[in-house]
Amino acid sequence: MVELLSPAGDFECLEAAVNFGCDAVYVGGKGYGMRASAKNFDPEELQKAVQLAHNKGVKIYLTCNTLPSNDEIDEFPEFIKSAEAAGIDAVIVCDLGIMGLVKKYAPSLEIHMSTQVGIVNYAAANELYKMGAKRVVLSRETGIEDIKRIRDKIPEDMEIEAFVHGAMCVSFSGRCLLSAYMTGRNANSGECAQPCRWKYSLVEEKRPGEYYPVFEDDGGTYILNAKDMCMIEHLDKLIGAGVSSLKIEGRAKSAYYVATVTNAYSMALDFAMDGKPVPKWIINEVGNVSHRDYCTGFYFGAYDAKQVYGSSGYVRSRDFVGVIDGFEKGRVLLTQRNYFTVEDKLEVLTAGREPVPFSVKQLFNSEGDEIRIANKATEKLSAICDRKFSKGSILRKIIQ
Repeated sequence: MVELLSPAGDFECLEAAVNFGCDAVYVGGKGYGMRASAKNFDPEELQKAVQLAHNKGVKIYLTCNTLPSNDEIDEFPEFIKSAEAAGIDAVIVCDLGIMGLVKKYAPSLEIHMSTQVGIVNYAAANELYKMGAKRVVLSRETGIEDIKRIRDKIPEDMEIEAFVHGAMCVSFSGRCLLSAYMTGRNANSGECAQPCRWKYSLVEEKRPGEYYPVFEDDGGTYILNAKDMCMIEHLDKLIGAGVSSLKIEGRAKSAYYVATVTNAYSMALDFAMDGKPVPKWIINEVGNVSHRDYCTGFYFGAYDAKQVYGSSGYVRSRDFVGVIDGFEKGRVLLTQRNYFTVEDKLEVLTAGREPVPFSVKQLFNSEGDEIRIANKATEKLSAICDRKFSKGSILRKIIQ
């Protein structure tokens, strides 16, 4: 059994991951996680998150993978004891001090060593196993052939986790000081401002205001702006190399992103496990969320792990415009999320199924009045339709 591991920055994202096919989900608490910009979970919310996930047979892992200060170390024992009491299944760490405190104060928890550790060889994995690690999250710089060697030379019951989708960092295993130097926001505390995505020029100190372009390529000057990873067509190779868990990056992403990407990879994994090629429509699904140009990272060599030179912006082919709440008296009930009109070309995405067209014959607002334009976020709407859709299905607008 190969695990699909999805991100959740808040409760809505957690529900999206669980409902659209993940086997496990990783979340952050109100400290110690590498995504400080996400809403994350306080102790009460974490307990509810565990209950929701476990009710659906989904495991939940807590990220504690920052490099904590002395003051944060002092507060960690109570933090991790509370998380253990909430019922989480594992904790993801990178600091050896944190690892020791987890073993001392929350001994029931599995320990997963974060990609921030920079694990690229079997010797490191074996030493971490001796120290109590159940799983290693390999560095994104680890190639397929190296994963095979690691799998062959570590204990059989030690698990390997590897990223398959999402944003990549130009620094090794995400350890970067650029944000801290330029903005005071420490990436290793989860506060990265992503200055690697900015456009740079060269200025000679005696000629202020005169900007000279810096070219890594004829296309532009985004010399640190890495492509996003996408391995949806190559899951069979990762499985064959011995990967136990396939990880989707994105705890700062939206619920729509989490649902769409989880759904695509869940279906793709089923095909890969059966030894069958992944259908084109499933592969195309990962293009329906905001993303930078895709690549396969370092899995097949460094030649594909390049930068996006022309822009630091995102591309997508769909807009998330609503969530299906149910069906009543010949009408689809939905909550509007973004602007759309009855003339727009729409479709519905349901977990585990190919998207289907959604034609709006008549649309009504929360007062029961017929409307042509939906422009009030979170308003409850209804549309005349002769087809039922599962609760939680996603309404999308096709934009290209």
